[in-house]
Amino acid sequence: MRHVINGPGGRLPHPTSIHITMTVEEKQQDIVSEFGDIEDWLDRYAAIIDAGTELDPMEEKYKVPENLIEGCQSSVWLHAELTPEGKVHFEADSNTSIVKGIIALLLSVLNDRTPDEILDADLHFINDIGLGENLSPYRANGLLAMIKQIRYYALAFKAAHHN
Repeated sequence: MRHVINGPGGRLPHPTSIHITMTVEEKQQDIVSEFGDIEDWLDRYAAIIDAGTELDPMEEKYKVPENLIEGCQSSVWLHAELTPEGKVHFEADSNTSIVKGIIALLLSVLNDRTPDEILDADLHFINDIGLGENLSPYRANGLLAMIKQIRYYALAFKAAHHN
């Protein structure tokens, strides 16, 4: 990635106008790196819960039965919209802190991506940080249900966009 320090006339752009977005792979590597420093699984669970506290609050109007993800033991709501730029924007919430953290990690990688970026993403960070084998079977099924629903939205938006 190339960074321009000085714009035309030697002036720096206003900090809020600078928007550098990590790729899906870079974001996953960032998560793997963060979790690589945490060896104890109780501390990793705490880090996942912390990730959930970073999730933007979901508007109450989206906490409706149509947005509940089936297959999750906890209540998980996921709402998606296609932005004018052709990216899928998600809002999510859960009634349990660990699941809210898991969906927050997923969205940190997949939110505001194109449908193709979402569909092509190999979400290796899940296994790289040991999440897959350290979840209860119910939570693991819920994780798969969340990924499936995220990809379903991406596929639906891709199909609608190409018609």
